[in-house]
Amino acid sequence: MHKWLGLILLLALGLLQYHLWLGNGGWRDFKQLEARVADQEELNVPLRERNARLAAEITDLKTGLDAIEERARSDMGMVRTDEQFFWVPGVAIEGELVGLNAGALNHRGRQSP
Repeated sequence: MHKWLGLILLLALGLLQYHLWLGNGGWRDFKQLEARVADQEELNVPLRERNARLAAEITDLKTGLDAIEERARSDMGMVRTDEQFFWVPGVAIEGELVGLNAGALNHRGRQSP
């Protein structure tokens, strides 16, 4: 009788060990999940940096006019009234800015007598 009880307990221990190491939610699944989390963390690093830059830009835009002016100059080609815009052929600038500045120059040219 003790022999059968020992065999049953050993078999139960073997099944529990199988579930622990190889079963659903066991050690192998845990290690795979850890690897997936590490991969996702690597993918999240540049996104976190981008979010931090955007948050800083939002703060700058909310608190000061310098950031707004800088954004208008770089994105829309803004030129102040006390400045002159010179376009130098052959110098590489964004094509969108060339179109905006050319349109602004043509628009100003039509308004002046």
